Amino acid sequence: MDFKDMSYVLAIAKYGNITKAAESIYLTQPSLSRFLQNVERDIGQPLFKRVGNKYIPTYIGERYIEYATQILNEKSELDHEINDIVKRNVGLLKIGIPSMRATYLLPCTLPIFKSLYPNMRLDLHETNSAQLRQLILSGEIDLAFFNLVEKNPNIDYEIISHEELVLIMSRRNDLVRFGESRPDCKYPHMDISRLKDAPIIMQQENQMTRHATERVFRKAHFEPNIIVTTGNIPAAAQLAAKNYGLYFITETHLKHMDLEDEIACFSIGEPYTTIDFVAAYRRNSYLPYHAQEFIKIARDFT
Repeated sequence: MDFKDMSYVLAIAKYGNITKAAESIYLTQPSLSRFLQNVERDIGQPLFKRVGNKYIPTYIGERYIEYATQILNEKSELDHEINDIVKRNVGLLKIGIPSMRATYLLPCTLPIFKSLYPNMRLDLHETNSAQLRQLILSGEIDLAFFNLVEKNPNIDYEIISHEELVLIMSRRNDLVRFGESRPDCKYPHMDISRLKDAPIIMQQENQMTRHATERVFRKAHFEPNIIVTTGNIPAAAQLAAKNYGLYFITETHLKHMDLEDEIACFSIGEPYTTIDFVAAYRRNSYLPYHAQEFIKIARDFT
């Protein structure tokens, strides 16, 4: 069984549906079905149980998927290393980044990377931080950038920058008057206990800023009054500007929004709260040369 066969089986496992898997690898559904039938006939056991249109791995299927994933990850690392050794500057670099961050980081970094390595192709995955961690661990991407709140022992991290977590609200909000100037804070400091009954706009549970915000409230020993949950960071910031509620956002995101005249910003925590923005990749795997170069470029423009 060759690498292509393994990738076909992994596609079926990933989508759990023969039609969607076939589309993802540019095969027809009948061709992929025949391929799977031939593989299962050669093995002498089914790799998947058919439940309606759903394909669920059997025990032997799970073992196949586990080993095939390892083998293809090692092949990818070998390809990268050989490419680095011969210095062809030709290849594919798979990068993951949250959608909001992509709006301002990619225009700064991609043109420079392209000018330095014109023969390198980039495969971009824009999704939330939790999903990016899974893509790193599965070997589907080489490198990801996101805010780090909790480390995974199977992932290595390089700090790109430290970002302050800022509380924002409309300048018309009554709580604005409670902000206190402190010499060790960039923004007026807000005692988090003042927010006990305030309406809070919260990010979704799979976003790292949500985890950091929850830690702030846990330290204050009360549950926030969440009035709406959204993964759309610009929309949430606009809602805060219109006095719909209070919102927590990293300072870097805020710099790329034209809200300065509408919102008041506050430091929270003791004396303030920061989040590490990191480059992340799978531990004990080969980090390609071009991934290292992309990290350097990202660091210069963050």
